[in-house]
Amino acid sequence: MRHLMSPLDFTTDELSVLMDLADDIIAHPEKYAHRCDGRILATLFYEPSTRTRLSFESAMLRLGGKVLGFATADSSSAAKGESVADTIRIVSGYADICAMRHPKEGAALVAMQKSLIPVINAGDGGHQHPTQTLTDMLTIRSLKGRLDNLTIGLCGDLKFGRTVHSLIKSLARYENVKFVLISPDELKIPSYIRDDVLRAQNIEFTEVAHIEDVIDSLDLLYMTRVQRERFFNEEDYVRLKDFYVLDKKKMELAPRDMLVLHPLPRVNEIAPEVDEDERAVYFKQGRYGVYIRMALILSLLFPEEYMKN
Repeated sequence: MRHLMSPLDFTTDELSVLMDLADDIIAHPEKYAHRCDGRILATLFYEPSTRTRLSFESAMLRLGGKVLGFATADSSSAAKGESVADTIRIVSGYADICAMRHPKEGAALVAMQKSLIPVINAGDGGHQHPTQTLTDMLTIRSLKGRLDNLTIGLCGDLKFGRTVHSLIKSLARYENVKFVLISPDELKIPSYIRDDVLRAQNIEFTEVAHIEDVIDSLDLLYMTRVQRERFFNEEDYVRLKDFYVLDKKKMELAPRDMLVLHPLPRVNEIAPEVDEDERAVYFKQGRYGVYIRMALILSLLFPEEYMKN
């Protein structure tokens, strides 16, 4: 039985197989419409989510399966003090596969260790968000045609942004990928990413404070919001929340084939006027999230069939 705690749980060859499966689902959805008939996905979401939870549910329903679960900790027995370990033991008897989001780092790992069914980490604190990374990678591969030979700008909250951390770790495994890290000093990438991933693997990167200084050199610009829920005080959040706003004027400086991605939700770091730019692909990115999660569910439920490479 396999689980997904981190994108690094899959080799690059396995990721290629997974994305090939997602491509086939996009091209031939009818082939997969009843593949999960009789199967149940449990969505255990201890913190709020729109895209991740609904895309998992959409994925399972499109495969013919069913969904059960909860959307907040307050609506579960966690409000009574039940542990994650006990919850997953119970849910293992109710469902065939589980997607869990939790505000505490490592919670999904605890669930995996006690679970009798495959567990998918749907985000744990500021640590990992592997299915968002799979979504990002499928989007990039589908629209750019490759995952290597890219210069990627990552902008905004690089300190707490688990989507950024997961994406760096994943794309660092591909040839000639360069990172441009755009953030204020207070939200710079953590040292364990800078030292243990980028420097340790001799990945080329630069750190800058302003989008305008580097946007003309990027293949991709990955925007992130400043996350209020990760701050310890409101004053710091208010001071930094509008530090970056991508608008039409900045987009005029960007290459014509640069893509703008965002894991969403957007607050005000991308002006609505940018939505009409053909390089803004964050809403397409959301749709790709359903297809990669369909492929992931199939691969974990039926590994002997879908994980061959």
